[in-house]
Order: sequence, then structure tokens, then C-alpha cells
Amino acid sequence: MKSKKQKMIDFLLENANPSIKLRVKKEILNDLTQEEAEIYQEQIMQEPIIRKIIDCQKENGWIGNGFHDNIYSQEGGTKYLGEKGLKGTPVLNRAMEAFATIPLDDIHYTKRGVYIDEFKYVACGPNLIRCACIARAGYDDVIDISPQIQLSIDSFRRVLEVDSILDITRSVQKGKKLVFKYYEKWPCRYHLDILAHTDSWKNENNIKIISDSVIKLMKTDRPELVNLIPQTWIGHPVGTLGAFPAQGLSVMCRGLHPFSITYPDGTELDYNVEYIEWFARCGIVPHVSALQKAVNEIMDYVDDDGICRLPVKYDDLFKGWGPYGGLQLEVDWKSGVRKACDITFRALLILHYANNEV
Repeated sequence: MKSKKQKMIDFLLENANPSIKLRVKKEILNDLTQEEAEIYQEQIMQEPIIRKIIDCQKENGWIGNGFHDNIYSQEGGTKYLGEKGLKGTPVLNRAMEAFATIPLDDIHYTKRGVYIDEFKYVACGPNLIRCACIARAGYDDVIDISPQIQLSIDSFRRVLEVDSILDITRSVQKGKKLVFKYYEKWPCRYHLDILAHTDSWKNENNIKIISDSVIKLMKTDRPELVNLIPQTWIGHPVGTLGAFPAQGLSVMCRGLHPFSITYPDGTELDYNVEYIEWFARCGIVPHVSALQKAVNEIMDYVDDDGICRLPVKYDDLFKGWGPYGGLQLEVDWKSGVRKACDITFRALLILHYANNEV
């Protein structure tokens, strides 16, 4: 009898977009030939969104006119191209060359030409975004992001070194705002993105650090810390790049949002499929009961045909391609099969990386 995982694979290989088929063969089956990759990529390159990204790519390789923006910007575009399985294609190679050659204080990154150091300012800075894009596209073997990988590990480690976030923050504006102290560390969405899409850091000790940190962040035993997210001070308070709360980290959410936090009882929630996938990629699911529970619950939605029937109440979690979301690889969700393929593919990735055979 076929396993649930095999049924999911069969469904996707029969029905899904070429990008999903490519990634199933490459990531799940480890059975993608160079010829198959080229055929799939040629098909993907003809899709309207890809053509539009190519059309808005500048001579220097930069995508669009913005950076920390939608799918037609350098961040949104490179993440989308990477997720579509287009590593090695001219459009993504050129975009990565832009990351490698354009200085971080250039107006491409910030209109004010001011560099925000990701080591001085907690969970902030264009280079943190840049390195997450490089990791997601799979070019960390071409462009060195090892300092930011270490920063990401150290940021999770810091959670375990202090009693609480209050030890590494200070109040400003007569106590109205709480901001991180300079050169402190605290994990955020972009640190997790970097770790989820790189492998060089993975060993038993580092995986334990991430696991123990997530367990501590998920606690809710100190009400004054639940959902508490400080800002970063750059002469004035600014929001972080999705810094995790002092307590209350959750894999449930209510639509597209940079912060993964708990919400009051009675609020309709969705599984934060993206974060669950990223945690699974980090290898921590077996060590964090809340994550294992979420994975098991998602797998319960997979039917006998290998289709994951997980309800998605907030479509923007999949369709909202940009800095804080984007999972849809099908060209649209006008048919139920396409929507099912996108949801099933993410469930399959979670199952695969969680090493949770059912």
C-alpha cells in the first residue's frame, strides 16, 4: 500500500505546475536530471509573472525600482524566482550579480543612502534582507553570507542567554517606546529565513540551540511578555524585520503579517504554513512538541488521493508575494486543482523536512 507521502508525490507529479514538479523531483525524490531541469525551467520561464519580472529587470540586474517590496522588486522578485526553481537561469544569475556588486549604501537599497548595520541594529538592515534573498534563491554557495548565518544562530542563542527580552532593551520617548540596545541580538523572520534555506550551519548543537530558543519563545507564562515586540532605535524608533515576540511565538496566524504571534481567543486563525515549513527545514520539529503537533494536524488533512485539504482562510498567506509572505507557485487559483497543488506541495515539504513519515 502506498504511503501518504507517496500519494502526495503522485498527485503533484500528475497535476502540478512545472515549478512544483521540478522541486518535487529535486528536493523530495533527489531524482532530477539536468535535461528534466532544463525542460521544466523553459516551461516556467514562459509564465506571465516571470516574463514581467524579466521585463522590469534593469541593465545592472536589479529587479524593478524597489528593494523591500512586492514581487516586481529585487527582494520579492528574487525570492519568487528562487521558489520557482530557477537557479542558474540568466534572470536570477543577473539579479544575484546585482546583490554581489551594488554597495549596501547605494540608493538601490535605501533612498537616503544610509547603511543600517545588521550587527548594531537588532533585526534590521538591508543586508539582512539581501542575505535572506540569496539564501532563498540557493546562491549561498556563490555569495558568502556566512557572517549573517552566524548572526542568525547567535540571535536565537541570545534568547537562551537572557532572562527575558527586557534585559536587552531600553525605554525611549519618556517610556512610551521599548527599543533594542545597540549590538544586541534577537531572532526575527529574516534570521529564520536564512537558516531555513542554508545547510552549512546544521549540526546537533546548533539545531538544539534553535529548538530550545523556539520552545522558550513559545511560552506564555509571563503575561507582560506575551506579544511584546520592541522596536529598533536608529535615532528614532522603527519597526523590525519581523522580530519574534518576547513570548507567544505561534505557528498560527490571521493572514499576512510580519510577526508570528498569538492572538486573543475567539480569533479565526490559519496555520502559518510558511513558518512551519521553515522550522521543519531547520530540523527542529522532532524537538518542539508544538511544531510536531502542527505537522501531525496538517497531515490529517491529506486524503486518500494524496490531496491536502487544509483550509486556507487567508489567501494572502499564499498569494501575497513580497517581504512578508508568498507561497503560491501555480499561475492562479482559478481551478480547485491548482489551489490543491499549492497547498499539497507545502504540506509535502513540511512532511519531508520534518522527517515525519506517515
